[in-house]
Amino acid sequence: MTAPVDPTRTSAWSELTALRGGFVPDLRGWFAADPARAERFSLPLADLHVDLSKNLVTDDVLAALLRLAEETGVAERYAAMLSGSHLNTTEDRAVLHTALRRPANASPALVVDGQDVDADVQEVLGALSAFADRVRSGDWRGITGKRVTHVVNIGIGGSDLGPVMVYEALKPYANAGIQARFVSNIDPTDLAQKTSDLDPETTLFIVASKTFTTLETLTNARLARDWLWAGLTASGAIDGGEQSRTDAVAHHFVAVSTALDKVAAFGIDPTNAFGFWDWVGGRYSVDSAIGLSLAIALGADTFRDLLAGFHAVDEHVRTTPLERNVPVLMGLLNVWYVNFFDAQSHAVLPYAQQLSRFPAYLQQLTMESNGKSVRWDGTPVTTDTGEVFWGEPGTNGQHAFYQLIHQGTRLIPADFIAFVNPAYPLTDGGQDVHALFLANFLAQTKALAFGKTAAEVEAEGTTGALVAARTFAGNRPTTSIFAPALTPQVLGQLIALYEHITFTQGTIWGINSFDQWGVELGKQLAMQIAPAIEGDADAVAAQDPSTKALLEYYAEHRN
Repeated sequence: MTAPVDPTRTSAWSELTALRGGFVPDLRGWFAADPARAERFSLPLADLHVDLSKNLVTDDVLAALLRLAEETGVAERYAAMLSGSHLNTTEDRAVLHTALRRPANASPALVVDGQDVDADVQEVLGALSAFADRVRSGDWRGITGKRVTHVVNIGIGGSDLGPVMVYEALKPYANAGIQARFVSNIDPTDLAQKTSDLDPETTLFIVASKTFTTLETLTNARLARDWLWAGLTASGAIDGGEQSRTDAVAHHFVAVSTALDKVAAFGIDPTNAFGFWDWVGGRYSVDSAIGLSLAIALGADTFRDLLAGFHAVDEHVRTTPLERNVPVLMGLLNVWYVNFFDAQSHAVLPYAQQLSRFPAYLQQLTMESNGKSVRWDGTPVTTDTGEVFWGEPGTNGQHAFYQLIHQGTRLIPADFIAFVNPAYPLTDGGQDVHALFLANFLAQTKALAFGKTAAEVEAEGTTGALVAARTFAGNRPTTSIFAPALTPQVLGQLIALYEHITFTQGTIWGINSFDQWGVELGKQLAMQIAPAIEGDADAVAAQDPSTKALLEYYAEHRN
């Protein structure tokens, strides 16, 4: 295991510390002194136009950040990841989500640990595409011979957040009369509400669990199976006998899993199980077989276009010098804000209702990856790591939390995402509504960057104490990401952009961005507490005083 470079001991870190000591952000002055600033700090990334000019950086700061990337080995570690090195040190695994989107017949072939990774990926992708085509064409039917109209994905974490985000983003491409729904929460309300208006005869369930042991997923899968049996029996579609119930599951359930024995024990035909590999982390898995629901609802061709978007960014990162490498630059800016401005959160603000679930998706991607206090060699980190990612679509957020970003006491860097052409072009009395929408997108980044001085407020006739309340300091950093339209390829590019931003930050901080031990303890304790909730006296006695008191409250009030 190669020990990570301690970023705080690099010459670049010392230089950044010195620069920060005398640093006075002045976006108004910088733009006035450099009319070409917007052009110099705007870069292409496949179909994306990325404007970094409203960030709190000068040429000297940017040069020092680039030296930090060089001294911590960002490019070398990325090359190691692409080659299949076991970067996931705590689980001794390769990290190869980028292999999921390599094109067919890529050369040279990717062979890792003696396995032809390209062949494996293409085999699963081919099987997934063929199955999706069968469902979409009506060749695959339910037990009564009816076509599938709804596919329900049962998963949690990466098996849910990615598929539901992509589905919501690309709904305009759902053209086969098949809707997708997503069940994740073990709260029974989730499954009950998602199935309340469905017809069991036309519903297909996808159980997404690599090991087929995930508590929430398997609980919901059993509840869904009971719902299916009850509905089909009530309608007379099956007689309720063991064989008819087995046949029903075979027609209405498929799996995304590699545990074929457990899949078969559940009643799913193992030939209808689509696998993926231990080198695919859950939060990096939407472009694996976890995307089966997407291939069905949106079409296999659309899914492949999504993969092509991912790959375009992978290639950008691999081949582009650091000084024009957009994901690396954005990751470096995040390090600048977290470690030198004490920024504790980062807002992602898509001006596209279709991306309503994108911030939630990024929460897992970034915070599960970089929410670490130990480096990849087991030693403590030497810097703050990670930041809270959050956000909502504009313009909704403007009427909720933008006040904090504009005039609050904490620095909150923000990424604004927008598209030139809308999925649904509408007018209101001759007014292009999307143009009005984009006016808000442009106005917010302008206001955050340049603010409003007291003199400007007074010039409008405001006096007294109201002047201070209506003054905006400006110098609030933003990145603007623009694209012609929200296509499958563009969405893939956006997702991969943030994957590689996350990678860059993790490399600089020296942490393993590909494990998630922090989620395990709560799972273990839940299994220990579950018998106590059921009334097991020994399990109750084993709890701490606070947990005991809460268990008593539960017992007193449960109907």
